Amino acid sequence: MDKNFDKSKEMKTTVSLINNKVNFEGFAGENKPVSIDYFPPLGDNLGYTSMELLLLSLSSCVGTAILTFLRKMGKTIFNFDIFSRGIRKEEHPTGFSIIYLEIILISDDVNSSDMEKVIKHAEETYCPVWSMIKGNVELKIDYQINKK
Repeated sequence: MDKNFDKSKEMKTTVSLINNKVNFEGFAGENKPVSIDYFPPLGDNLGYTSMELLLLSLSSCVGTAILTFLRKMGKTIFNFDIFSRGIRKEEHPTGFSIIYLEIILISDDVNSSDMEKVIKHAEETYCPVWSMIKGNVELKIDYQINKK
């Protein structure tokens, strides 16, 4: 490992096996553990799958970027949800070939132009999870803006 890297850019996690199949507890910092498992018969379906965690990570990363930019624009957000859906490849490794994100927000002052602008910023400069999958997984984002 390179000893000259910026340690403030380092993240550390631990996964520990907790049963005789593939159920892990994942830890990061002082946060509560996350249960990670797989469907039977390989696992016992006792937690999120790794692919579900990827969808959650992407959604929260994109959501953080969008909300940060909208708030910097002085916009008021009353509610914000992202629904994700990943389509897996047929062949191994069966990673996602395409991910769909549907964003539904409630705001009286956000318009489509605002959303297009902040989604572009999220893609180009602010969401590291998107950056990591870009070029490997197609990402399609739709959004709906509702008034309060």
